[in-house]
Amino acid sequence: MEQSAESVFPEKYRVLSGSALKMIALITMIIDHIGAVLLSQQGSALLPLFDGAPESLTLYQIFRTIGRIAFPLYCFLITEGCVHTHDRKKYGANLLIFALLSELPWNLEHSGTWRYSGQNVFFTLFLGFCCICIYDRFRDDTKKQIIGLLCMILISLVIRADYGTVGMGFILMLYVLREKKVAQAILGCCLLNTAWKILPAFALINLYNGKRGFIRGKVLKYLFYAAYPVHMLILYLIRVRSFGGY
Repeated sequence: MEQSAESVFPEKYRVLSGSALKMIALITMIIDHIGAVLLSQQGSALLPLFDGAPESLTLYQIFRTIGRIAFPLYCFLITEGCVHTHDRKKYGANLLIFALLSELPWNLEHSGTWRYSGQNVFFTLFLGFCCICIYDRFRDDTKKQIIGLLCMILISLVIRADYGTVGMGFILMLYVLREKKVAQAILGCCLLNTAWKILPAFALINLYNGKRGFIRGKVLKYLFYAAYPVHMLILYLIRVRSFGGY
């Protein structure tokens, strides 16, 4: 990977590789899901941590707040993947395959059954990737560009992917404004409507140095992908064992 083109931080402070961002995204996502799946069932985790503390200062809310960092990082990594991949078709196919593989663990984690009304976030990442491809493919044909993006919006609405059309649009926004990091952060906070909770994610994005890092080769790449469905299945099994189901 080449050096990151623009950042709000001086170059000497850009110390995070793409692999480091991937690990931060993965860890914060797991923390978020622990809060949603396990701590939500633990009475003590829903109580303020000390007398006089606001209701938002509970262990559950802390875990969920930390988890807000994950999605913007995953979306940013999709844009980087689009820029640096040598084969966009293969890259998109991998996203779709893992979206399909993640669906059962996602359903079990969120409903305790084989069916759930919404689809996992890998579908959102895949649709966002498709939006980027459409944006690039039809740069000189606004009509086709608009029709293609409207089709992606329709698909997102029909399948009810996690984060919905907003999440998909967020990915495209990151790509279009990849050289304008301040605008990215401002518009990103407005789009996701979580304001300060995702600002740490944009700070991390601006610490990115443009290098791939230690996650190289097929094995590590696919292990990173596989961590998504695997951790959801593990959390589902823990919840069933600990709390007796949903």
